[in-house]
Amino acid sequence: MIELKNLSKRFGNILAVDRLNISVAKGEIFGFIGPNGAGKTTTIRMLAGVLAPSEGEVAVNGISMAADPVAAKGSIGFIPDRPFLYEKLTGMEFMRFSADLYGVGDGHFRQKADGLLMRFSLHDWADELIEAYSHGMRQRLVIASALLHEPRVIIVDEPMVGLDPAGIRLVKDLLRELARQGTTVFMSTHTLSIAEDLCDRIGVIHRGKLIALGTTGDLRGTALLAEGDLEDVFLRLTEKEGP
Repeated sequence: MIELKNLSKRFGNILAVDRLNISVAKGEIFGFIGPNGAGKTTTIRMLAGVLAPSEGEVAVNGISMAADPVAAKGSIGFIPDRPFLYEKLTGMEFMRFSADLYGVGDGHFRQKADGLLMRFSLHDWADELIEAYSHGMRQRLVIASALLHEPRVIIVDEPMVGLDPAGIRLVKDLLRELARQGTTVFMSTHTLSIAEDLCDRIGVIHRGKLIALGTTGDLRGTALLAEGDLEDVFLRLTEKEGP
């Protein structure tokens, strides 16, 4: 469902992402972790079609992002780490705006929007301006709006930022449910415990390069650790690579 082939991105003389090769299967939850400045968000933005790569290819649902960006993006639900919201819209108006972008028809919109807002505990706030929403409520609204068109691929950058424990549990359960239904999830996060708990496989990026890929057990072997959690593995792998 997701193919990154020799994906690279330069900003002037800085090589932010260096020849990434990653394949993510249908129904897989894939975690993407790395230190600050490692290239995670740059990779996410190229995968979502927000940023053009300097080299390499992105394909989503078998569609080349370069050859047919509209079709490729149409199968993606993108949840950025710092979403922009129109604060003078109500929650329901923002859902309508998002639905229009993805061609969700009037016949299906209201039922789907009501269901998602109810699930994310926002239904009672549907007609309130977003400027009155807390940070966690805004994050839940963005996630709800990204699911309106039933995307086959979810791309999410730091999904749990600003959420309380109940919100984190809600999102984790939702991502697991979507994966069981065949949706592919590509998730970047700094919260290693969530990655370890939620992801089928994890890729570690450092200084723009993919330095490890596999299950937590695979990564533990790569790090030459007999035991330890993902935090121990992550620190061993990134320290071994140097600053």
